[in-house]
Amino acid sequence: METEVSNDVPGKNIAIISYLTVIGLVIAFVMNNEKKEPFARFHIRQSLGIVLTSLALGIVNIIPILGWIISIVGFFVLLYMWIVGLLNAINGKEKVVPILGDKFEEWFKSI
Repeated sequence: METEVSNDVPGKNIAIISYLTVIGLVIAFVMNNEKKEPFARFHIRQSLGIVLTSLALGIVNIIPILGWIISIVGFFVLLYMWIVGLLNAINGKEKVVPILGDKFEEWFKSI
Protein backbone atom coordinates (compact mmCIF):
# COMPACT_ATOMS: atom_id res chain seq x y z
CA MET A 1 0.00 0.00 0.00
CA GLU A 2 1.52 3.32 -1.06
CA THR A 3 -0.11 6.71 -1.06
CA GLU A 4 1.71 9.86 -2.16
CA VAL A 5 1.02 12.84 0.07
CA SER A 6 2.08 16.45 -0.55
CA ASN A 7 4.69 18.11 1.64
CA ASP A 8 2.16 20.25 3.48
CA VAL A 9 0.16 17.24 4.63
CA PRO A 10 -1.43 17.55 8.06
CA GLY A 11 0.31 15.25 10.48
CA LYS A 12 3.64 15.05 8.63
CA ASN A 13 5.61 16.52 11.54
CA ILE A 14 3.89 14.13 13.95
CA ALA A 15 4.78 11.22 11.65
CA ILE A 16 8.44 12.23 11.63
CA ILE A 17 8.51 12.67 15.42
CA SER A 18 7.11 9.15 15.86
CA TYR A 19 10.36 7.67 14.51
CA LEU A 20 12.61 9.64 16.86
CA THR A 21 13.14 7.31 19.84
CA VAL A 22 10.50 5.79 22.10
CA ILE A 23 9.92 9.19 23.70
CA GLY A 24 9.21 10.64 20.25
CA LEU A 25 6.70 7.85 19.65
CA VAL A 26 4.89 8.69 22.89
CA ILE A 27 4.93 12.42 22.09
CA ALA A 28 3.58 11.75 18.57
CA PHE A 29 0.84 9.53 19.98
CA VAL A 30 -0.23 12.24 22.44
CA MET A 31 -0.02 15.00 19.79
CA ASN A 32 -2.18 12.98 17.40
CA ASN A 33 -4.65 11.85 20.06
CA GLU A 34 -7.07 14.73 19.52
CA LYS A 35 -6.46 15.48 15.81
CA LYS A 36 -6.38 11.85 14.57
CA GLU A 37 -4.55 12.64 11.32
CA PRO A 38 -4.58 9.49 9.12
CA PHE A 39 -1.03 10.04 7.84
CA ALA A 40 0.35 10.42 11.36
CA ARG A 41 -1.64 7.41 12.61
CA PHE A 42 -0.17 5.26 9.84
CA HIS A 43 3.41 6.15 10.77
CA ILE A 44 2.73 5.85 14.51
CA ARG A 45 1.59 2.26 13.89
CA GLN A 46 4.70 1.51 11.85
CA SER A 47 6.99 3.04 14.47
CA LEU A 48 5.21 1.22 17.30
CA GLY A 49 5.74 -2.07 15.48
CA ILE A 50 9.45 -1.38 15.11
CA VAL A 51 9.79 -0.47 18.81
CA LEU A 52 7.92 -3.57 20.02
CA THR A 53 9.94 -5.80 17.69
CA SER A 54 13.14 -4.32 19.11
CA LEU A 55 11.92 -5.10 22.63
CA ALA A 56 11.25 -8.69 21.57
CA LEU A 57 14.78 -8.89 20.15
CA GLY A 58 16.11 -7.61 23.46
CA ILE A 59 14.40 -10.51 25.22
CA VAL A 60 15.78 -12.99 22.66
CA ASN A 61 19.24 -11.51 23.32
CA ILE A 62 19.18 -13.15 26.77
CA ILE A 63 19.66 -16.56 25.13
CA PRO A 64 23.38 -17.29 24.75
CA ILE A 65 24.95 -17.72 21.28
CA LEU A 66 21.84 -18.31 19.12
CA GLY A 67 19.94 -15.45 20.74
CA TRP A 68 22.91 -13.16 20.27
CA ILE A 69 23.16 -14.03 16.58
CA ILE A 70 19.43 -13.49 16.06
CA SER A 71 19.61 -10.18 17.93
CA ILE A 72 22.54 -8.88 15.89
CA VAL A 73 20.90 -9.77 12.57
CA GLY A 74 17.55 -8.47 13.81
CA PHE A 75 19.14 -5.18 14.86
CA PHE A 76 20.38 -4.51 11.34
CA VAL A 77 17.01 -5.49 9.85
CA LEU A 78 15.21 -3.15 12.27
CA LEU A 79 17.68 -0.36 11.52
CA TYR A 80 16.88 -0.75 7.81
CA MET A 81 13.13 -0.76 8.54
CA TRP A 82 13.48 2.35 10.72
CA ILE A 83 15.44 4.26 8.06
CA VAL A 84 12.87 3.35 5.37
CA GLY A 85 9.98 4.38 7.63
CA LEU A 86 11.60 7.69 8.57
CA LEU A 87 12.39 8.50 4.93
CA ASN A 88 8.81 7.68 3.94
CA ALA A 89 7.51 10.04 6.62
CA ILE A 90 9.91 12.80 5.55
CA ASN A 91 8.95 12.37 1.88
CA GLY A 92 5.22 12.31 2.66
CA LYS A 93 4.70 8.69 1.58
CA GLU A 94 2.26 6.35 3.27
CA LYS A 95 4.17 3.16 2.49
CA VAL A 96 4.62 0.22 4.87
CA VAL A 97 8.09 -0.64 6.11
CA PRO A 98 9.68 -3.73 4.55
CA ILE A 99 9.20 -7.24 5.95
CA LEU A 100 6.72 -6.63 8.82
CA GLY A 101 4.96 -3.41 7.81
CA ASP A 102 1.76 -5.12 6.66
CA LYS A 103 1.60 -7.07 9.92
CA PHE A 104 2.09 -3.86 11.94
CA GLU A 105 -0.92 -2.35 10.14
CA GLU A 106 -2.99 -5.44 10.88
CA TRP A 107 -1.94 -5.78 14.54
CA PHE A 108 -2.27 -2.08 15.45
CA LYS A 109 -5.29 -1.11 13.33
CA SER A 110 -7.13 0.19 16.41
CA ILE A 111 -4.45 2.85 17.02
